[in-house]
Amino acid sequence: MNWLLVVAGAVVGAPLRFLTDRFVQSRHHTVFPWGTFTANVAGCLVLGLVTGAVTAGAASSHALLLLGTGLCGALTTYSTFSYETLRMAEGGARGQAVANVVASVTGGLGAVFIGAALARALWG
Repeated sequence: MNWLLVVAGAVVGAPLRFLTDRFVQSRHHTVFPWGTFTANVAGCLVLGLVTGAVTAGAASSHALLLLGTGLCGALTTYSTFSYETLRMAEGGARGQAVANVVASVTGGLGAVFIGAALARALWG
């Protein structure tokens, strides 16, 4: 039954990623992939929060499967991040490609730490 929780989360996460990307990207006219960046950082924040809640005993391991593995797994996208970075570098926007890597890694790590800290403040 655990796999059904992962599937249920992914059913919500994948369209949410697509809609987030389209919504954010339509408001920027640059080559920088703001939509993917936003989805990835938001997913990291949610994953940190959910993991912190489970660690504190405020949520069950089923919540981690549903929201962490399913929703965040489908919401975030390392493959799209990699592809968009490669496209920018090949298109001559090497500075923005490097900025995407640095911002995505630091933004994602920062978001997961903030989510975990928020969980500790709420349930720790």
